[in-house]
Amino acid sequence: MMNNAVVVDDLVVHRGGHEVLRHLSFSIAAGQVTGLLGPSGCGKSTLMRAIVGVQRLTSGSVQVLGAEAGSAPLRDRFGYVTQDVSVYDDLTVGENLAFFASVLGAGRDDVARAVAAVDLGPQVDQVVGNLSGGQRSRASLAVALLGEPELLVLDEPTVGLDPVLRRDLWGLFHRIADGGAAVLVSSHVMDEAERCDRLLLMRDGVFIADDTPDAIRARTGVDDIEQAFLALVDEAGAA
Repeated sequence: MMNNAVVVDDLVVHRGGHEVLRHLSFSIAAGQVTGLLGPSGCGKSTLMRAIVGVQRLTSGSVQVLGAEAGSAPLRDRFGYVTQDVSVYDDLTVGENLAFFASVLGAGRDDVARAVAAVDLGPQVDQVVGNLSGGQRSRASLAVALLGEPELLVLDEPTVGLDPVLRRDLWGLFHRIADGGAAVLVSSHVMDEAERCDRLLLMRDGVFIADDTPDAIRARTGVDDIEQAFLALVDEAGAA
């Protein structure tokens, strides 16, 4: 049986007077790439913020690597990449990584490994503000990879990237999971669902499916995940 890196129990989150997450209970296993898919505004980013401990919970609990989400012992055990680039535009890629490595207590080898993992070697001495959007996103991902995190939480990490780079990054996510980490990746692009070991399909703050891509397709009797998602939406509406 796989170890669970994340255990969520009856999670409710209200924001701006609205119930954004509605009584979610689930776990995320180590050694897998779990995809969190759903349309923009369905609650994916709020859920990820709850898992990394920066979202106020209305009720329920979130346990990460055996501790309460957001607690001090977890700070160097997970990596988190938001939709917004989280590196300094006026520093080079190498300077950014050296700074964050010093904060995390990571060494030069960790920096070199992270740069290689996201294929930014040729840009390591370039100022981040001069890079393309995709390169800046990869710089943020490199920071999250410092210290070999046990949990990697990635909010829409492939938005705006070309198909080759998207393929390469998904390969990286699976190599990280094969090394024993839990990887949670959000996306609103349904074709990325096929790249996940397990899918959490979200709509309006709840899950309408939690299974493997093959099982979800078989359940709905359709050939692709986007059609399956639409079939599940119709099913939920009929219920």
